[in-house]
Amino acid sequence: MARTDPATPSLRARLTALLLLAVLATALVQVAITWRSALAETEAVFDAQMERIALSLTGGLAASVLGDDALAATRGAEELIIQIWRADGSMLYRSPSARLLPPQAVIGFSSVHAGGEDWRVYALQTPSQVIQIAQAERVRRRMAGQLALRAVLPVALLAPVLMLIVWWVVGHALAPVQRLRRQLAARGAADLAPLPTEDLPAEVQPLVAEMNALLARLSAAWQQLADFTADAAHELRSPLAALRLQVQSLQRAGTDEARAVASGRLLAGVDRATRLVEQLLALARHDADTRVAAVAVDLAALARQAVLGGAAEAQARGIRLEEAGDAPVLVHGQPDALAVLLRNLLDNALRHTPEGGTVRVQAGQGAGGGAELAVEDSGPGIPPAERQRVLDRFYRVPGAPGHGSGLGLAIAQAVARRHGAQLRVQDSPGLGGARLVVAWPAASHPPV
Repeated sequence: MARTDPATPSLRARLTALLLLAVLATALVQVAITWRSALAETEAVFDAQMERIALSLTGGLAASVLGDDALAATRGAEELIIQIWRADGSMLYRSPSARLLPPQAVIGFSSVHAGGEDWRVYALQTPSQVIQIAQAERVRRRMAGQLALRAVLPVALLAPVLMLIVWWVVGHALAPVQRLRRQLAARGAADLAPLPTEDLPAEVQPLVAEMNALLARLSAAWQQLADFTADAAHELRSPLAALRLQVQSLQRAGTDEARAVASGRLLAGVDRATRLVEQLLALARHDADTRVAAVAVDLAALARQAVLGGAAEAQARGIRLEEAGDAPVLVHGQPDALAVLLRNLLDNALRHTPEGGTVRVQAGQGAGGGAELAVEDSGPGIPPAERQRVLDRFYRVPGAPGHGSGLGLAIAQAVARRHGAQLRVQDSPGLGGARLVVAWPAASHPPV
């Protein structure tokens, strides 16, 4: 089982940390809102208190009867400064041990900075005097802070409990993911069955769906590889057995003529085995679905190159090889892969066309407007009942001439499918034999 990097935090830890950060941010916002609300409430309460005290002093009480005891029952009174001014500007009374505030022309509430501190001042004017009540702003802020702390303190005390609850809730929510991990860890290498999606969170289901799609592709590739291995082993058995017999025949040959015949047969057998191996490798490469960048490919130019490459073999077999169509026919694809496709179609036509026959390679536009690449011959053709089966791997039409492996058309079909095209087997109306055509849909962009 794969080990996780201890330096990488788990999803559970990340979610818990994010949730706790969200709770902390909410608590801080709550503190700010509560503090501002408490400050506004404190301002209103203390302003009303200062106003009441000023009104209570409008009776013109003598300074001798005003003292600290007169305000002792008032909340925050130890932070209040009282100053009473006569109409002529002389001071009638000032709180003992209090800072001297400048006389204010502003009647009502105002803010004053004096003695290095901010003050909230209320002034009330009567016919004979001006009464000033002042209080330090720090008193109000301290009171608001205490009220805000009382409101937030329960949340702070519950933070450890909240952290445990969040940790448990996140773990419970991720339990299906952990169960899925255990199921994957318990699987063998060959178990490619789809993963269960029951009880999974909605956020995880798309990921599991993609994993199941990947497992399906792996299962198909695994089965394809198993089939390919079995078929290849079966097909290689016959050429190898034939090579063994030909070597034994060469060893038993008693004359130069017999040895020459046996050597020729042996070389022909080696050539057939070599071609079979090359075709197997080509088929394996295309089955691997290697991603190569698609480029514009001219099918007409590809046809001309194939005709030039097959001219020597056609001449040796006494077959006329033609190329029809000069106008460019462009598709998107892999040039090398399309060359392999056309080479296999041409090789199939040359092997099944008798001496004196004709093979024609043509690129052009099909009836539906899409590109077509066709190879037709004057051979015996392919019966309608066999036209689908000849595209299967290692299948050869019974009684067909030549010593093919039955892989050429399978390779061509694999390449055609990868280019978004179809390989069709038809009758050749002009030459009378078979016509194999690779057809692209109109205005298509093959998924190469």
